[in-house]
Amino acid sequence: MSFSIVGDARPNSFEFETEALIKPSGFREYDARWWFGHPGSAQLPELNLIGVQALGMGLGTLIRRLGAGPDIVTGHDFRSYSLSIKLALVSGLMAAGARVRDIGLALSPMAYFAQFALDTPSVAMVTASHNENGWTGVKMGAARPLTFGPEEMSALKAIVLAGDFDLVGGGSYDFIRDFRATYLDDLTRDKRIARKLKVVAACGNGTAGAFAPRALQRIGCEVIALDVELDHTFPRYNPNPEDMRMLHAIRDKVLASGADIGLGFDGDGDRCGVVDNEGNEIFADKVGVMLARDISSRHPNSTFVVDVKSTGLFHTDAMLRANGAVADYWKTGHSYIKRRVAELGAVAGFEKSGHFFFNPPIGRGYDDGLVTAIAICQMLDRSLGNSMADLYRALPLTFGTPTMSPHCADDVKYGVVERVVADFRAMKRDGMVFAGQKIADLITVNGVRVVADDGTWGLVRASSNKPELVVVVESPVSSQRRREMFEAVDAVLRRSPEVGAYNQTF
Repeated sequence: MSFSIVGDARPNSFEFETEALIKPSGFREYDARWWFGHPGSAQLPELNLIGVQALGMGLGTLIRRLGAGPDIVTGHDFRSYSLSIKLALVSGLMAAGARVRDIGLALSPMAYFAQFALDTPSVAMVTASHNENGWTGVKMGAARPLTFGPEEMSALKAIVLAGDFDLVGGGSYDFIRDFRATYLDDLTRDKRIARKLKVVAACGNGTAGAFAPRALQRIGCEVIALDVELDHTFPRYNPNPEDMRMLHAIRDKVLASGADIGLGFDGDGDRCGVVDNEGNEIFADKVGVMLARDISSRHPNSTFVVDVKSTGLFHTDAMLRANGAVADYWKTGHSYIKRRVAELGAVAGFEKSGHFFFNPPIGRGYDDGLVTAIAICQMLDRSLGNSMADLYRALPLTFGTPTMSPHCADDVKYGVVERVVADFRAMKRDGMVFAGQKIADLITVNGVRVVADDGTWGLVRASSNKPELVVVVESPVSSQRRREMFEAVDAVLRRSPEVGAYNQTF
């Protein structure tokens, strides 16, 4: 290899055009994310195209060392720079002997599907998901339907930063034409519904706009399109179904059009958010409870994997208990939940972020926002005339928050969370009162979920994707208890000066 790996290089310089810029912190727990920048952005880039080539060399080296062979699927999302990044990645992969099968502009789940349809073990999907314009990243895997976890990401980071490449040559490139049609055909086969549903399909001008409306129309829905025109400037809001701005826009469209439901899709199409026919913005964990009720009524004694950000109803709901459903709370993160679903043979896995994972007969084990949307429409089709609002009202009442993310730099956020965990352990050990009650339980599988005697809980963890912490609160008692828990958790966070402002609250 004729270039060096550096962690810092300024644009418009000799070094930027001759050295591989890769900021080490971009290697996250289960995928990679870097600030690439765009014209006019003041923030310095963390990655350049030569760095992407080096990443491809490292990934091509790693998949062979893992025993997955040289074959790999590639795709890219709709951003002004994603195609260039993918082609740089492909050049690095080919230098390491990879046989690339490129499906072009794609959703992440379309790339995962291609692993099955093209009988190709590995995948590299260029996407920054719902991150703001200027971010890029790669979601990778070498054992379908799983994606990389911390072990593989650590190995990749070590290979790339050390320049430890096996540049065996002999790579090849094959572009797969019109793979979108193959994906949509598979997605909608035998899924047509009898009930006439009017559905708002909201895509935030992200990649899903080229896929979601067509898929919903094919299963028999009347589709009301909202922000489906592809526009990588994201002129209204980021395509993120956890973002209240997107949910509010969907709510307004549902109420104005008299739709039965509103469905929102994130930037790379692996998540789905829901607004009911009365304009209620339903957090994804509650949608997961509805789907778990529907699935367990048809498949008794089902196991569901749930992330630690999600509602306690998966454990306490009477209908789920009557159906013999078992909930397994696990680490937040699409790779973690996906892997846990596979390990346990669970029927499905649910994340509060909207990543849902369905094993056969519903899906193939990976997260696909369109599979989720179709499953929701099928649930409504089976609901004997009940509306989405009726199904929502049938759930036990709890008082939850959106996912709230105070800023915290990547290089300190895990240390902050460790201190928070230690603080809570000391409080529980000493029998201290927290948020007005004693601490009944601490769940530390991923950050810390502190549970009070009355079931009110608060979660603090480090974001795997951005320089942020993640805070979620829920109370089965009252909105006042929710507020008390949030203020108590926030007071603990404010002991660390590294914790900044929230992106949103409630």
